[in-house]
Amino acid sequence: MTVAGTLFRLAGPFNSMVMAAAGLPVIGNRIRSYVAPIRYTGRKSGRNITLPISYRRSGDSVMIGVAMPDEKSWWRNFLGAGAPMSIQLDDEERTGHAVATRDERGRVEVVLQLDPA
Repeated sequence: MTVAGTLFRLAGPFNSMVMAAAGLPVIGNRIRSYVAPIRYTGRKSGRNITLPISYRRSGDSVMIGVAMPDEKSWWRNFLGAGAPMSIQLDDEERTGHAVATRDERGRVEVVLQLDPA
């Protein structure tokens, strides 16, 4: 099995552990300052999807860097005009509009512009 295949096989259990740890009183605050669940509706499937992501925040913008984007498909829901997304920040669900872009080096970033609080 390839390294990428092994990583993807372990992604689900790892994501579950990270989100469980985020709920712990001692280390949860630290984890939640850079890892949070996002929620969106799949463009093709119509399913509601929740997954943990790492993020950086600047004011009302949340930047999500997509590691190994060619191996993932979730970010493609936000290409072009983008789509609605929500994120759990500071124990509050915030909504907004997310747009994915890919630079000339193949790096992908999804920027979520939060709705006014």
